[in-house]
Amino acid sequence: MTKPEISPLNSWVQVPKDSDFTIYNLPFGVFQNKRLSPRTGVAIGDKIVDLAVLHDEGFFSDLTQLPNDIFLRDSLNEFISLGKPVTRRVREIVQELLKEDNEMLRDHQIRGKAMVNRKEAEMLMPVKVGDYTDFYSSMEHATNVGTMFRDPDNALLPNWKHIPVGYHGRASSIIPSGVPIHRPKGQYKDPNMEKPEFGPSRRLDFELELAFITGRQTKMGDSISTDEAEDFIFGFVLFNDWSARDIQAWEYVPLGPFLGKNFASSISPWIVTLEALEHFRLQGPSQDPEVLPYLKCEKAHAFDINLEVYIQPGSKSSTKVCSSNFKYMYWNIAQQLAHHTVNGCNINVGDMYASGTISGPTEDSYGSMLELAWKGTKPIKLEDGSERKFIEDGDTVVMRGFCKKDGIRVGFGEVSTKVLPSK
Repeated sequence: MTKPEISPLNSWVQVPKDSDFTIYNLPFGVFQNKRLSPRTGVAIGDKIVDLAVLHDEGFFSDLTQLPNDIFLRDSLNEFISLGKPVTRRVREIVQELLKEDNEMLRDHQIRGKAMVNRKEAEMLMPVKVGDYTDFYSSMEHATNVGTMFRDPDNALLPNWKHIPVGYHGRASSIIPSGVPIHRPKGQYKDPNMEKPEFGPSRRLDFELELAFITGRQTKMGDSISTDEAEDFIFGFVLFNDWSARDIQAWEYVPLGPFLGKNFASSISPWIVTLEALEHFRLQGPSQDPEVLPYLKCEKAHAFDINLEVYIQPGSKSSTKVCSSNFKYMYWNIAQQLAHHTVNGCNINVGDMYASGTISGPTEDSYGSMLELAWKGTKPIKLEDGSERKFIEDGDTVVMRGFCKKDGIRVGFGEVSTKVLPSK
């Protein structure tokens, strides 16, 4: 597959080496600080470009569709609902302004006002999530779970290679990076227990995922084809689907995930657009048996995104416990959205669709502690000498994601979450 050529770009903004937020990226987010109310920004290096300031100074004057206060909202929903021709053009204008030989913003008197230090900003939820769906699209993860809990010779359920399996989750408990969570409580019953017990989860786990966000809505009864799907997808965030494995194991039959999943999901605050990821597009795994016609794809919808997970116990040094990649996903984003809407289910701007745990083919690429420690039988050793079967109170889980090719880096930053004791 031939990738589009990308012209070498440099910025007058100083971008640290190996920064996720290069001029090739320019993700969108919502931030505030001590002097600024919530507003839309674009990240580059250690700075945030305040789009409200640029709008006030007329840098987007050719975009008459932009309301005067569009960048002074506490979410991106209304902005991305204007459509890709508008959002793409805003990103292109910002990219042009940041080029090293462009003096329009570089030498403008409002430069200091327009450029905000990222370390002084508080990142907020980038969108208001009305609905959230979690898929189960990694064959390696589904095989590992099926091997552990069912039959190693028949690990995948009969429908798994025919449909992108998913469930509807809880949107209200999706939180941005930096917000701590409390260990959840619930019922659990181990196989050796005569009756269920109630208390804090003993098997708290992370799940390494990405999530895409839709930027267009549909009407009930309408469907989205795989060819159309990316027209509806604004961009991606990192997604940590927190899971209480003991609560989940007791409750999931007959209706699936409930209290073991709905207590918290953490996301990275910067939305990386599909345009920024175009250079890293590739073909996904081959699918056998052949999928039904509505799930067939004419173009590649996989992306080469490196993913890492770190565990930091208290104030001690962190340990990388997982190195995976989004390219391993069996079901791609176009197939997920096409299947989600094939029955006429309507979608809205700001809806979030998580990939499911992203596990690779090697033991160090498994995307959950359930797999990494293999149901607790192979504890993971951390750099401080301690071991983990699951996540403990005081641990901070950090997920990072980035693409790197031909000297070009596009990244997501991180989603970092500390676990506090149960209330």
